[in-house]
Amino acid sequence: MTTTLDLRNYIRDIPDFPKPGILFKDITPLLASPEAFSAAIDRLTARYENQQIDAVVAAESRGFIFGAPLALRLSAAFVPVRKPGKLPFDTHSHSYDLEYGSDTLEIHQDALTPGARVVVVDDLLATGGTLHACLKLLEKFNDIEIVECAFCIHLTALKGEQRLAHYPIFSLIQY
Repeated sequence: MTTTLDLRNYIRDIPDFPKPGILFKDITPLLASPEAFSAAIDRLTARYENQQIDAVVAAESRGFIFGAPLALRLSAAFVPVRKPGKLPFDTHSHSYDLEYGSDTLEIHQDALTPGARVVVVDDLLATGGTLHACLKLLEKFNDIEIVECAFCIHLTALKGEQRLAHYPIFSLIQY
């Protein structure tokens, strides 16, 4: 495991994206570096490898980037949360409000079994809207345990952790 690599060196700032006044944290340089990407997955794996994780849940699309390799490393199920109409079997769905409009997320109804220990993963915690919607979806399952919500990046000034207050959170990088 690469422990000394500073992952911040692989995050690019893009000013005024996607709109003026936003400083976008771009993870594509991290993904382009096999060493940095591997280090990120190694660090997440080290955090959860002894916690008997049954499933890693992640929302499309950037959550998949970190969730799928983490699930493989943990020998856990990977459970995708998707936009409506993308999952082929019976789903639970949850609609939520965005700054300008609304969105809906879905998960297969048979994705998790009672007693499952779950880590919910996304690339970035900003306002917490997407992860909050994922957690609302997970509330539809009986008797699962959400061990933690994990992120590559946490933008602390946006206070997204407040929307996730009932769940522990972890991030590799904080700004």
